[in-house]
Amino acid sequence: MKDPLRRKHTLLIDLEKLNTLNAEGCPACGQKFTLGETAVLACGFWEGAPRIIHENDAVWDPKTASFMERKCYESRNSVGCGNSRAFHSRR
Repeated sequence: MKDPLRRKHTLLIDLEKLNTLNAEGCPACGQKFTLGETAVLACGFWEGAPRIIHENDAVWDPKTASFMERKCYESRNSVGCGNSRAFHSRR
């Protein structure tokens, strides 16, 4: 992970984040987080601001210098990921 912007959006799940995030789970896959797991701040099909999701459910987009939910990234050319455009236009 040589890109400093990529590192800025990456975090380790500590006990405080674990307790906060596991109330709803990962918005991308629905699974719970585990202590010490790597997660990222990513945009996706959900409403509102980017959310914390599992790193393996995200793709780094060098064009926007941010993580995107994998399903959103793969379909953005055909359907479009509305929230990601709004988020990236503010940057």
